[in-house]
Amino acid sequence: MIDFITTQIKSIMNTARVIYNVDPIIFLVIYFICVPVFYFSLYKTIRSIAQKDTKSILSWSTVFLASCIAPFLYVMIFGRNIPWWVYIIIVILIGQSVYSVINRIKKKPDIKKDN
Repeated sequence: MIDFITTQIKSIMNTARVIYNVDPIIFLVIYFICVPVFYFSLYKTIRSIAQKDTKSILSWSTVFLASCIAPFLYVMIFGRNIPWWVYIIIVILIGQSVYSVINRIKKKPDIKKDN
């Protein structure tokens, strides 16, 4: 059973390498490297919004956005013969990330006043 699963995974990875010119290992490495950057930049963006530091909001939001789209950008730049619908999905994911960042920047934090 394990041999069957590993054989199937290797087959899918080889297909991605040969047909689409995308190495799944590189994609996963980029993806996993971006995870801590994603969470740290999200934390810093929210903190900057709470402190109303507009310069930091823009810079950390840019880092946040870059960490969201980096693996998909790899596929768009280096991928070949990729079906058209994959590009649509990637553009939707990038658009959703941009929309999310813009909404976070526009959203004002709730400030509780002590009475």
